[in-house]
Amino acid sequence: MNFSQHSDAVPVTTGVPGLDVILAGGFSANRAHLIEGRPGSGKTTLGLQFLLDGAARGETCLYITLSESQRELAAVASRHGWSLEGIEIYELVPPELSLDPNQQQSLLYTSDLELGETVQMALAEVGRVRPSRVVFDSLSEIRLLSQGSLRYRRQVLALKSFFLLNNITTLMLDDLTSEQDDLNLHSISHAVVRLEQLAPIYGRERRRLRVIKMRGTAFRGGFHDFVIERGGLRIFPRMIAAEHHRDFADEPSRSGVEALDNLLGGGLDRGTGTLVIGPSGSGKSSIALAFAHAALCRGERVLIVSFDETAAILFKRAAGMGMDLQPFVQRNLLQVEQIDPADLSPGELSERVRNSVEQDDARVVVIDSLTGYLSAMPEEQFLLLQMHEILTYLNQQGVVTILILAQSGLVGSMASPIDMTYLSDTVLLLRFFEARGRIRRAVSVLKKRTGRHEETIREFRIDDRGIRVGAPLEEFRGVLTGVPSFEGRSVSLLGDRASEAGE
Repeated sequence: MNFSQHSDAVPVTTGVPGLDVILAGGFSANRAHLIEGRPGSGKTTLGLQFLLDGAARGETCLYITLSESQRELAAVASRHGWSLEGIEIYELVPPELSLDPNQQQSLLYTSDLELGETVQMALAEVGRVRPSRVVFDSLSEIRLLSQGSLRYRRQVLALKSFFLLNNITTLMLDDLTSEQDDLNLHSISHAVVRLEQLAPIYGRERRRLRVIKMRGTAFRGGFHDFVIERGGLRIFPRMIAAEHHRDFADEPSRSGVEALDNLLGGGLDRGTGTLVIGPSGSGKSSIALAFAHAALCRGERVLIVSFDETAAILFKRAAGMGMDLQPFVQRNLLQVEQIDPADLSPGELSERVRNSVEQDDARVVVIDSLTGYLSAMPEEQFLLLQMHEILTYLNQQGVVTILILAQSGLVGSMASPIDMTYLSDTVLLLRFFEARGRIRRAVSVLKKRTGRHEETIREFRIDDRGIRVGAPLEEFRGVLTGVPSFEGRSVSLLGDRASEAGE
């Protein structure tokens, strides 16, 4: 093959959704890349996707396997709906490990051969096929045959040099059976990508990817969540909010409840995040639904991410408040994502939110609730960082974001599982209080960065007419302690003729 300086080390597409973004375009052409991870982390699947992408582009591709038979690889491909036609597969597997002893294949007793003979036969196959892409699976067998780190390093260097001289883009897979040799491989590889599989106490396993090094490339560092599904790996690049911005009209988003909008100084501003906080049952989700329903009636698209209740219950509850959401679903204006925290990674959630905004043009996003999101990401400090990125991204897209956070307890002293107030532009506080032998609800605005707001406390009610907010209640005390006490005249409360006449 002729060496072309113009095409040397240019990005080569990986065939894995999301990975090209992380690698700033893809793997480097004519270089050897190390893909490492423990068994079951997805290395073989990633390697097959890389070769399938090359075959689809008309390139010659070769899979050299020392650990799996061609039949096993075909079974993996079949589960993903792939055909390996167009990919050369060369086996270095003893016949007793083959699932089909009658299958025509190249077979070697690796335990009976010297390391040099094994490597030479693999290189001879490369010389015969003359591929542009190669997956070498795996280096663990070379490590076992080497019986020493010095010889192992020399053999891997020889492989790397051969692939480089022949202008082959190579993925070398390693299952980390001997971690003391990691630095040997890292130092001689052009790039190192590690796949990890984590097993939480409850729920689906979590998978993540990290690029440890890639010479001469401004890759996206840190961990990136991914899943293995039918069709292969799908990676969710870590969101960087600074990369996303668009112009938007500076206008308030109103709820349709005049007194509530007045309390908020005209409504919620575009490009801001609002935290609705209060005890369970105080009406947090209902207030969020009021803003979502009003936006839908204006023809705006809305995304509701629901951790705490099913879509069926959400629709039923909204209908009980006089808000029929089904027509908006049929018109593709409303998207309800029902999330199981045990089966969703934070990166996947970020990707769903981003797709809804960029592809479906969602202008209002409701996350109900952060308590459920916290269950999906137990490490509190990382939840704050991730939510900061999501909020900043949504703000720069001009989206009205409503976050719901349930405080522990119903009455008395309240405690929040996590402090999100400093990330929020507006904080809406809900409380229960007792008056005239009835349990009532109060709402107040503690914070609004983008403009004026009322400093009053108003009672509100939720019934089949929706949300009704009363006049300001001036004779309240103890709201912030969690034990509000109303000492005014009962005629000022909702349910009395005077107050309802003044709504």
